[in-house]
Amino acid sequence: MILTLTILLAVIIAIAWAAFNAAYLVLAERRGAGIIQRRPGPNINGPFGLLQPPLDGIKLMAKQLIIPDGADKFMYISAPVLVMCPAIMSFVALPYSDWLQAQNIDVGLLMVFAFASMGTMGIVFAGWSSRNKYSLMAAMRSVSQAVAYEIPMIITALTITLMAGTTNLDAIVAQQSENFFHWNIFPLFGETHNILMPFSFLIFFICSMAETNRAPFDLGEAEGELVAGFHIEYGSMGFGLFFMGEYANIVIGATLATIFFLGGWSCPFGLFPGVWWFLIKMYAIIFTIIWIRWTFPRTTIYGLLNLSWKILIPASLVNLLLTAGLMKVF
Repeated sequence: MILTLTILLAVIIAIAWAAFNAAYLVLAERRGAGIIQRRPGPNINGPFGLLQPPLDGIKLMAKQLIIPDGADKFMYISAPVLVMCPAIMSFVALPYSDWLQAQNIDVGLLMVFAFASMGTMGIVFAGWSSRNKYSLMAAMRSVSQAVAYEIPMIITALTITLMAGTTNLDAIVAQQSENFFHWNIFPLFGETHNILMPFSFLIFFICSMAETNRAPFDLGEAEGELVAGFHIEYGSMGFGLFFMGEYANIVIGATLATIFFLGGWSCPFGLFPGVWWFLIKMYAIIFTIIWIRWTFPRTTIYGLLNLSWKILIPASLVNLLLTAGLMKVF
């Protein structure tokens, strides 16, 4: 009974955490876009526009959910839930410090990737059930993109698992916590087989952006070609759930990158509690993702898929084999 209540509380906190990030990362993105493009961005509602996210949320919740004629009602309604729920469940296994974690799971890494792969079903449901040709084409693009970039992302995660000897996320952080230079991102100060880790970080970072449909890889939402993407027929909180799911996945990707390569909550100076160091690293990665979106133009669908199948997948396999060889030799 206590375990059930604990898990339920963890899910509620995860939903609140995802909603908070979705709301204020949108504000940060809009303000960041304004700075990069030399315009103000939202700055009217509240100081620095801080009341804009809750007002947008109220507006979405107040709108009526309209189901298009001829749409599959069950699939149409369940699609946003299928996108959002796996992201929420992934937060249960993610550690933000040595004490801030819902459940320490030995196979936490496998759990996160298992739930992440389920989000693709929501995209398929949304594209198929909407009875809109542009929505369906966008869904097929998004699925092909997700399949292509899941492969090098998982292979890179296997490389980290091979080095750490575990799929427990806490243990992966613990192996980097000795000092600042033992983070996996620093190849010259750690173990000999760490020499390829900056290369692994680059692959993982690119795949994280592609998996979350972030520019320049947002081909599933190419407005000039597909109007608005697979969620073109969604409004009110249906659209809001897709939006929350996207930003929740961005946070998950940045969290995993922090755990794998940046030492998690370990800090070089000890000035703040570990959770604050974790959040600083995580939001630095998210800021970089936002910066890239408003700096680089969108690529083409062929360039997107060729980058994965012809470059990233072979490169991640070579990286895995070389890491295994270095570990065997040294």
